[in-house]
Amino acid sequence: MKKLIIFGLLAGLMCGCTTGTIITPEGTTDQPKWHKVEKVIFNKDSGTFPNLQSLNQIREGMTKDQLYELMGRPQYDDGWRPREWNYLFHFTTPDQGENNITTCQFKVLFDQNMYARSFYWNPINPQDGVCPPALTSPAKEQIPEKVSTKRYTFGTDALFTFDKSDIQDLNPKGRVDLDNLIAELEQFKVLNSIRITGYTDRLGSMSYNQKLSQDRAESLKQYLANRGVNLNIVSSQGRGPAQPVTECENNLSRTELINCLAPNRRVVIDVDGYIEK
Repeated sequence: MKKLIIFGLLAGLMCGCTTGTIITPEGTTDQPKWHKVEKVIFNKDSGTFPNLQSLNQIREGMTKDQLYELMGRPQYDDGWRPREWNYLFHFTTPDQGENNITTCQFKVLFDQNMYARSFYWNPINPQDGVCPPALTSPAKEQIPEKVSTKRYTFGTDALFTFDKSDIQDLNPKGRVDLDNLIAELEQFKVLNSIRITGYTDRLGSMSYNQKLSQDRAESLKQYLANRGVNLNIVSSQGRGPAQPVTECENNLSRTELINCLAPNRRVVIDVDGYIEK
């Protein structure tokens, strides 16, 4: 009985009180979930007023140590080696919120290698508030009003010549699609991160598909850089045939199978930044 009790306590310590957010290996989620506000365990259960200059420095790809230096330790219990950190932040907002204070929850998601990949806000008080609110930091830097995380998916059959991956192998339509994306990026007042992930279908060897998907993601990264996008905020990776979006029977002819698997041959671009309300 004692062993069972000890095992249960250890399991509880390792699991923690997580939010239940389903996190992909890349460190993203389609549906962020949140702790109950009162479960905050930091600073006598009251959260903190963040340093605005530090908050503005948060970027995709940071380590936990780097985030700790900017924001301090996470303020909710997410268990052992969590892939999410959760905070409760207060902002001084004259004529807004309760007693001129707006309260927001802030979530950081990490990829499987424990690098920060995506960021989410949740308004607490007022419930329809904008998080982070439009504030002026001590450095007089204006924080835009609305956080935006967008995902763009491009079929590689439309982007590249078959089995090719270099910039010069981009199809005319592929270049138009990328130029349209760049035009959309210009609508962001602040761009925090752009993450490019290449995928292939399952045909061919794993090593070949891994390299092809990586090379295509790198080419798109370079294309964006050539068009003026800040290379420091862009990351790229290849996932080969991972996470297929469609499955096809093997009894199809090769041509039918290639056509059927087309949705799996894609590049996904996740953009995180701020746009004005």
